[in-house]
Amino acid sequence: MNSDEQKLYTIGFAGKSAEEFFSLLKKARVKILLDIRLNNVSQLAGFTKGKDLSYFVRTILDGQYYHMTDLAPTKELLKKYQADEDWQSYEKEFLSLLEKRNAETKVKPELLKGPTVLLCSEKTAEKCHRRLTAEYLQKKILADYTIEHL
Repeated sequence: MNSDEQKLYTIGFAGKSAEEFFSLLKKARVKILLDIRLNNVSQLAGFTKGKDLSYFVRTILDGQYYHMTDLAPTKELLKKYQADEDWQSYEKEFLSLLEKRNAETKVKPELLKGPTVLLCSEKTAEKCHRRLTAEYLQKKILADYTIEHL
C-alpha cells in the first residue's frame, strides 16, 4: 500500500465552492466518498446533494459515493446539541451511539481502498462528528491509518 491508501480524509463543504471542494479531493486522489450526514438532500447542501454528489464523484474523481447514516448522529442528538451547544456532552453521546451501532462493522474493507474521505457539512473538523467518526474508526479498525482533515 502506498501512503495515500493509509490515510483517512475528512472534509466539510461549508464555505467551499464546488471548485475548491473537488480540487482538494482530486489533490488527495480520493476515490471513495462516504457521506456521513444524516440528511443529504437539504437545500442548504448546494452541490453536495446526494444525487448530484454521486454524479460529481463519478465524473470528476472517477470514484464512488456512499451515503452512510450509520455514521451520522440522530436527529435528536443534533437538535440537543444545537440547543445547548455542549460539545463535551455531544461528543460523549455520539461516541456512545457509534459503539451501540457497532459502526466499525458497517464500514466494509472495500470502502477503505480509496483513498477515502468522510464528508459532512461543518467547515472545520474540530467540533464535527466527522472527526469523531474518523478517530473512532482509527481506534477500532484503522490503527495503521492517519487522519487528514481537508
